[in-house]
Amino acid sequence: MTSLTQHGYLVLADISGYTSYLAGVELDHAHEILTDLLETIVSRFKTLLTLSKLEGDAVFAYVPESRMQRGETLLELIEDTYVAFRDRLEAVRRRTTCECKACQAIPTLDLKFLAHHGDFIVQDVAGIKELVGSDVNLIHRLLKNRVSEATGWRAYALFTEASLAHGGLQLENGHPQTEAYEHLGEVKTYSLNLQTRYTEIIEARRMFIAAEQADAVFAQDYAVPPPVFWEWWNDPKKRTLLGGGESKWTAVLRPGGRTGVGARNHCAHGKGVSVETILDWRPFEYVTSQMVDGNMVMYRTLQLEPTLDGLGTRTLHHIQVRAPLPHWLRRLVCQFMMGKMFKYEAFLVESAQIIARESAAETSPA
Repeated sequence: MTSLTQHGYLVLADISGYTSYLAGVELDHAHEILTDLLETIVSRFKTLLTLSKLEGDAVFAYVPESRMQRGETLLELIEDTYVAFRDRLEAVRRRTTCECKACQAIPTLDLKFLAHHGDFIVQDVAGIKELVGSDVNLIHRLLKNRVSEATGWRAYALFTEASLAHGGLQLENGHPQTEAYEHLGEVKTYSLNLQTRYTEIIEARRMFIAAEQADAVFAQDYAVPPPVFWEWWNDPKKRTLLGGGESKWTAVLRPGGRTGVGARNHCAHGKGVSVETILDWRPFEYVTSQMVDGNMVMYRTLQLEPTLDGLGTRTLHHIQVRAPLPHWLRRLVCQFMMGKMFKYEAFLVESAQIIARESAAETSPA
């Protein structure tokens, strides 16, 4: 069978710091963590790339150029994979209660990517397929580069000049660097700091209703610090107390077993039930949620600000109502509903009194 030369992108994802991580931790837990992280990378890669093989703590993949004509797609895939990797790393760290060295050293791990465009042959020997060619050798040699030495970055995406030129990409903020390898010569590269990109992407994820965007704004002070108020607002049993028992809150969905984005609560009031879904979750800082009650859809950002002495909390409630109405009319409708129908301001005052009373009772001597 004749192997034909193909032209396309070669991509390596390599878990940074794994060699030193493995040297000082328990092998069984380290293996489980590595498997989890590699599966996260593979799950993203295989949506667009063909997996070639796993290489210890790295994933090697490729895609013929005919299947990826928009070069920016490769950059987007790399960024998406890194975000998923970092999210997974954080999730594993948060959920573990294990005190072993492998679990405690999770934050020392990170991820880097190498991307190159060139020629390769898919060699089939006894049913085992493997990529061969000078460009395949090059991308593996690029693992030994000087990007971290020159920039201090632990997580980055390195693109060869060939990969950028073929994809029509320009990395304006990329770090230029030339690497030299025996038999392969000099290779010009451009790298992106993925830790910075992760922060930018996470910030862009935020769903925060500012005061100027809101249809109604309320403020209320509480005589407890933000973490205490946060617990009152997000514990269904305590939240039921805040309404004087007229509404009963129930937790119905907790993705991953805890409160966060995607969590859902039910509020039974009178003959109806409202469904609250959390859209953005920043503990002790703010929470944005959607409330659906019949045909009404309301969005609320509840922001917490500690008082100067740190003992109290000022809460800001920014509320929007989604309705096919002019903005001025929608604001009037929202303010009428929250003021006259739901008596929201009175509810906030009463809730502050309840929290102050209950907190005083909890801290008073027996």
